Amino acid sequence: MTPTSSVSIDWLVLAPVLAPALGAVLVLLADAVLPDRADDVNGARQAAQARLHGIVGVVALAAGIALALPGALHAATAPLRTLCLPAPAGACLYEAGPLASAFQAGAMASALVVLLLMWPSGAGRQDLRGGPAVLVSLVLAATAGAAGVAAAHDLGSWLVCLELATLPAIALVTLRGTRASGRGALALLTTSVVSFAMVALGAALWLTATGQAVFAAGSADTALADPHRRAVLLLGVLFLVAGLAFKLSLAPFHAWTPQAYAGASYPVAAFLAGTSKVAALAALLVVMRPLADARGPVLVAVGVLAAVSMTVGNVIALVQDDPVRLLAWSTVAQAGWVVLPLSAMTAASAPASGGYLLAYLVATLVAFTVVHVVASAPVTAEAPAQRRTLAAYTGLLRTHPVLGGALGLALLSLAGLPPGVIGLLAKVLALRPVVGQGQWLLALVAVANAVLGIAVYLRWFSVLLRDPQEAPATSWVGPLPRPALAALVLSGAALVATSLMPQLLLGLLG
Repeated sequence: MTPTSSVSIDWLVLAPVLAPALGAVLVLLADAVLPDRADDVNGARQAAQARLHGIVGVVALAAGIALALPGALHAATAPLRTLCLPAPAGACLYEAGPLASAFQAGAMASALVVLLLMWPSGAGRQDLRGGPAVLVSLVLAATAGAAGVAAAHDLGSWLVCLELATLPAIALVTLRGTRASGRGALALLTTSVVSFAMVALGAALWLTATGQAVFAAGSADTALADPHRRAVLLLGVLFLVAGLAFKLSLAPFHAWTPQAYAGASYPVAAFLAGTSKVAALAALLVVMRPLADARGPVLVAVGVLAAVSMTVGNVIALVQDDPVRLLAWSTVAQAGWVVLPLSAMTAASAPASGGYLLAYLVATLVAFTVVHVVASAPVTAEAPAQRRTLAAYTGLLRTHPVLGGALGLALLSLAGLPPGVIGLLAKVLALRPVVGQGQWLLALVAVANAVLGIAVYLRWFSVLLRDPQEAPATSWVGPLPRPALAALVLSGAALVATSLMPQLLLGLLG
């Protein structure tokens, strides 16, 4: 630990954030330094440079995951801290407990899968404009923001990291270069501007009410005890929750989600469904945790958002035929489950919310990986002309057991059905704080939506089991490209392992 005139800095504690950030810088430097030869007729040099950028990105993310795991295994009562102010204040601006570190590892693991799907030799690179350095650096920069916002406790760093996790994603959607991607990026940009305005106003009200530019329980409790400052603080928190609801795709702040997912490439849609959601929930927990003693409008608002999101997401997902749009509306429904435990705000609420998000993350990455592989298979005479329909997956479990089995397990996990045990346990843990606080109406809405969600995912799962002769066969899906195979192995192995031993995931959350 190196003391400075104002704060103490432990670079090892900051390493999970610095690893992807440094990786982004190295990629851009390499792109600027390496020569662009005009005589590179066959593109061999460009291909080698593209692979170099990909390797730097993968190494940076793998290093970040390794550096975040010690914090995830650390005792919850003694989180890793740095950027601490000197006495008498003594507040630490960066605090990574087990849950924050698990979020950091999850965000980087999700980004790692996305990078593999974008690999230059894979099909994911073909529908994205911009050089490999741009793509890799954007993914790494957004991931650094997601890792930073999970542990940032001062308003300035929190706001900067939150927007750093958002703005590169807008560029990634745009780089597909189609009208649909333009509309999706515009919807995401408009939403981000409104979201930032609400979050910035909420942060200003927090500062006004507490007198401190940090998210700390002590200052929040003092403000809550004063009737005048309490009203200002609660109004600020409502603005913060509403602004973050946009980023979490909570209804009624979800309108951008299906449009952005459908307009983006498959890897970028997976990034929006994975790393971006980790950043949003991590930011929300930083706000909610100091408010353990707050009741009333804030928790009611969270409960209403949870109930509405579940219902709207499941009802509309039930009639979708485009797998990407189905997964987009699934994100809306699953976001309701993610914030459900926070409506009770007990000691078990934050771990339950984080556990549900990570379980959703693993299953959704597997689903997007399979969708990417199916949609990116080479065009042949036997291939169906329209692959963005559920019919394109007819008999996939029979013709391609690896792809069909991985997608089937992901769908069952999202539905909360065995053998997707991790999804079932996540739903049980999400319901426990709500039932424990006697919120029976909200619990009944959640149970009803659990049944409706089963119908959503079994509708797709049944297509995998059909006779391939009933529709265009999936035998046209050839061997998996190595990067996509690596992405499927990583995400699929995580899903299988956590379904067999859920404590591997849920035990990290403290």
